[in-house]
Parts: sequence; structure tokens; C-alpha cells
Amino acid sequence: MTNLLSVQNLTKRFPAERRFLGKQKFVHAVNNVSFEVKKGETFSIVGESGCGKSTVSRLINHLIIPDTGDIWFEDTNIAALNEDAFRPFRQHMQMIFQDPSASLDPRMRIEDLIAEPLLLFTQMSESERRKRVRESLELVGLSPRYAERYPHEVSGGQCQRIGIARALLVNPKLIIADEPISSLDVSIQAQILILLQQLQKQFNLTYIFISHNLSVVELISDHVSVMYLGAIVETSSKKQLYDRPFHPYTQALLSAVPIPDPKVKKKRILLPGDLPSNVDLPQGCSFHTRCLYCQERCRQEMPELREIEPDHYAACHYAGELIKTA
Repeated sequence: MTNLLSVQNLTKRFPAERRFLGKQKFVHAVNNVSFEVKKGETFSIVGESGCGKSTVSRLINHLIIPDTGDIWFEDTNIAALNEDAFRPFRQHMQMIFQDPSASLDPRMRIEDLIAEPLLLFTQMSESERRKRVRESLELVGLSPRYAERYPHEVSGGQCQRIGIARALLVNPKLIIADEPISSLDVSIQAQILILLQQLQKQFNLTYIFISHNLSVVELISDHVSVMYLGAIVETSSKKQLYDRPFHPYTQALLSAVPIPDPKVKKKRILLPGDLPSNVDLPQGCSFHTRCLYCQERCRQEMPELREIEPDHYAACHYAGELIKTA
């Protein structure tokens, strides 16, 4: 299976508030992130709020520009392109946003909202666009009559279906779904997940799925990367990660996932301390201030993301040694 996307050593900082006559400080949003996404798979990025996963999605889709690093989309390094040169790639890289209502202009009809990509990337006539919009609505489980409505006249789940229809309209190769179900009711979440899986099989889509919900990630993913303070601390196939997590942060996250069986008791791993500031990152391993297995080396030396088992990487000096793996 060939790679559709390859991210290499991606870094992004944002200027922080500067005190009078003080040294300029930066928010370290993304720190030396690398991963590969294969065609036709779902690659998930998980982590706490503020860990940088949404920033990574915006860097990939050229909504913000990286400070350093490469983003290879098929055979092109899109990180090096200016906005005019990148514009043709937007057809192949679409986004589904977290808040479906906020991503739709309330002054426009659903038909006009969905048809916008066709105006940018095709030469279709108005009648052809109208036909395509109605076909896309049926594809995501909505009646063509919704084309005449406005966003305030539909529910949150229907708004998200409209967002999915708009993303699919120009036949993209990659869809970046940034927390696409977190604002929806639980029953609607399941429907949207099933819809995304059906569409992936039907059109051979590739997903980057961003979430903090590990139960959802387990359901939909092929590969998973775990982020902490802007860096990837563990990455592997879904089965390897959930069966045998190596990084202590991943172990703590998985221990918090509820089990739908009251008879099964699960040991919860409680991390000490608070999340460090991403303005003043800790020296050495960024996780050492909360790690249950911290050694002196961890306080001094930043661990590299290294292969512990085939296709299973962790950024920990003692992964598989001091750490009691599941």
C-alpha cells in the first residue's frame, strides 16, 4: 500500500504575549512531527486538548504555514508552495470541521453552500451543479429538498451531513476530519461514523481523523498517533497500540477509556502534576514531569521516536524495559 501523505519533521510556533522589554516567547504548537498516511486508510491523531493535533491538520491543509518541515502529498512537497501554487491541491484535500453549524454560512442556502467547491474547481453549468448537489445530499442520507433550506433550519447532525456532502463534492483523495462528531449527540455520533466508513469503502477515501475519544478512534482507525505537548509520543497500528501500549502517556489515556460492563474492573492510571506550559517546555522528555517511571536521563535528554517493535514507535528511553507494558 503506497503513501498518499508523508509528513516529515513538521514544526510550528506562534508568538506568545511579550512583556515590556522582555524576550519574545513562543507557543510550541507542533514539535518535529513525522508520520505517513497510506492510501485508503484511516490515520487517527489523538491527545489532550491543546496538544497540537488540530494545528497539524491546518498545516497539512495549508491553512497555516509551517516554520520548518516537509509535507509530501503524493509526489509534491506542498509545504514549499505559495497559496496560488497550492490552490489546485485543495480539490484533493477537503476538511470536515468540529462545529458543523459554524462551518456553514447562515446567510446562504444549503444548495449554494454545497455548490461552492464546484464553482472553484469545475466548469459546470448551473443546472449541472444543482443536479450534483442533490445527488450529494442523497449520498449522505438527506432528502434533496434540504437544498432549499438554510443552516438554522436543520439539526446539528444534518449540518454535519451537509459538511460531509460538501467535502465529497469534488472527489477528494484525502479528507481531514477534525473532531467531526464531538459536538453531536451520542446516537447521532454513531450514525455519522457509520456514514464515514461507508463512504470510505465506496470511494476509496483516505481519512485523517482527529479526536480525543479513544473509543471512537478504536472503532474507525487503521493507524494511530498519540500527541503530547505538540509532539508524537507513540504511533502504530490500532491493534498494536490498544493491545500493547509502550509509552506511559498512552497507557494512562487507555486506562481512562470506560468499559461497557459493570462487572469488569479496570485499573485507572492517574498521572501526577499538571500539564506543562507549551511556552516553556520541560527540559529533556516533555512528559517527565508527570511520568510514573521517570529516571534522571529523562530529565536531561529528549527521547527520539524509535521503533520498539515492527511498525510500533514510541518516544521513551525505557519503553519495553522499565515500563510495565499491557
